[in-house]
Amino acid sequence: MSMSVKATRRSQCLLLTTGLKLMRRQKSTEPLTIVKPSFVPDCEPVDQGDVDLLQSFIDNNRALFVMTGAGISTESGIPDYRSEGVGLYARSTNRPVQYQDFVKSEKIRQRYWARNFVGWPRFSSFPPNISHKILSDWEKKGLVHWLVTQNVDALHFKAGSHNVTELHGSSHRVMCLSCNFKMPRTQLQNLLTELNPSWHAESVDIAPDGDVQLTQEQIEGFKVPACPKCGGNLKPEIVFFGDNVPKDRVNFVFSRLDECEAVLVFSGYRFVSKAFEQKKPIALVNIGNTRADNLANLKISAKCSEVLMKIHI
Repeated sequence: MSMSVKATRRSQCLLLTTGLKLMRRQKSTEPLTIVKPSFVPDCEPVDQGDVDLLQSFIDNNRALFVMTGAGISTESGIPDYRSEGVGLYARSTNRPVQYQDFVKSEKIRQRYWARNFVGWPRFSSFPPNISHKILSDWEKKGLVHWLVTQNVDALHFKAGSHNVTELHGSSHRVMCLSCNFKMPRTQLQNLLTELNPSWHAESVDIAPDGDVQLTQEQIEGFKVPACPKCGGNLKPEIVFFGDNVPKDRVNFVFSRLDECEAVLVFSGYRFVSKAFEQKKPIALVNIGNTRADNLANLKISAKCSEVLMKIHI
């Protein structure tokens, strides 16, 4: 693989992604159990020459802007959507809820919260993996100036990172669609439990946002609380498909990008494209192809954790 690092300016960009893991469903005649899945696509071990290039890239830059996507959390047990062959879209016809459908339909809100209620205990218990922990350590050492994640799993915070923007929000918070009321997701879980004392369902599958699969029969009778402040509809504080990231949040991220001298991106074509426009060299670590490949000066095809563990700060 031919690579080059063309650094005529101090600012640089690095893109890293990993693959995907999926849960397997047991036969309907067997008890529901959690099966340890294989989440990341097969790939060759990282080449030491590539590691050396990346080490040099990191050594020559500080005050990193870091952006991560779903791939970084697959090694924690959370699947992503699009990984070839093993992604949720490749393994299932199920699709995430659309924003307008959630807002307009009481039935869809009931279905969403019933499924999320079942998935929450497991989704909220996933631990950060070594990649999250390495990036947190880099922040403590002054290497990471700001981290932006497209994930809603809060794993960067769990790993100890502080300077974080959750671009798509967080499943760990709940908001009202009619007023400014907010609550922790754990508080809503308690309310849902109180409203549904005799309701019970199980599922092995889980999606990147904590969604699970239930039949319509299982969902029947599930009760959803209204906003305690105004009686409005409650929604997780995440950007659903079909919705837009708030403009002020996007502008804040671009401001953090501007003030950093180098950019390390696990996912996020929009920001890679912006770095490319600014003539900042880009490095990409990903299993398989991405839209950003043609923008990258350095491309490594390997697991993020394997690569990051070989970098010395």
